[in-house]
Amino acid sequence: MSNVNVDVEKAAQQLEAHPDFKVLRRLVPRDAFEESAAGPIATAVVLDTETTGRDHDTDKVIEIALVKFEYEVDTGRVIRVSDVYSGLEDPGFPIPAETIAIHGITDDMVAGHQLDDARIAEFMVGTQWVIAHNASFDRPFTEARLPLFKDVAWACTHVQIPWADEGFSGSKLEYLAWSSGFFYDAHRSEVDCRALLELLRHPLPKSKQIALHALLTQAAEPVLRLWATGSPFDSKDVLRIRGYRWDAARKVWHRVVAKSAAAEESVWLKEHVYKNRPAQIEVEVIDAKIRFADRPGPRKTRVI
Repeated sequence: MSNVNVDVEKAAQQLEAHPDFKVLRRLVPRDAFEESAAGPIATAVVLDTETTGRDHDTDKVIEIALVKFEYEVDTGRVIRVSDVYSGLEDPGFPIPAETIAIHGITDDMVAGHQLDDARIAEFMVGTQWVIAHNASFDRPFTEARLPLFKDVAWACTHVQIPWADEGFSGSKLEYLAWSSGFFYDAHRSEVDCRALLELLRHPLPKSKQIALHALLTQAAEPVLRLWATGSPFDSKDVLRIRGYRWDAARKVWHRVVAKSAAAEESVWLKEHVYKNRPAQIEVEVIDAKIRFADRPGPRKTRVI
């Protein structure tokens, strides 16, 4: 280490020790984190995409990055990165200027490029989880281009870690990184993946759980969507206040609840919506292999 670097590090350490300063360190990607695991290990992939826009019906993936890593199942400790894939793809039409302004990927950069489908299929072998920071965005785009991603479990760090309960005032990846003491050059897929993996290694401030463990514990629990079929028109306001959303295509109100809360919610529907008359609702099961996808889970009718 040069004398200049030593001086900078000493200055950083002095600032870190002072209560009036917070030091942010640039993220330095690395592949090894722990020498060994104390228990069984599993494999997951952090994924990020860059696209031509936000509409997965008309826009296209132009960059995808995958960082494959091993972790300790019982604790969520990240052990090592085992493989990395990053690729560009020409969407076949000009990338909008407003999108280029976000990620900096130009038409010239993607011209003639195509994702390596065979390499990605090989890469995904043995993977238990795909993790994205905004899976509701990334999953539909990824599945449209690479259907093999329909058959794996997904987790979303944006909504499946209780950031607010842990004392964070937001859940944007850059903000979470700053709050955790590091920064990075955002909006290119592999760098975003590396930043997310670094964040997953950190213990959460209040619960002291490793973020990855908290995420996968939450993601492994199925949720249920209750469809209030045939609900009276005059119940719309009470349904809205309760947190139900209107599906204009099916013309029915619906709400996602934890599996453990479904029975209580059914009782509420019977009393407040159907006024204790016999009724049938639909129950949609949403597990990690369907959540965040742009398609429904299996449904069954329940008499309440």
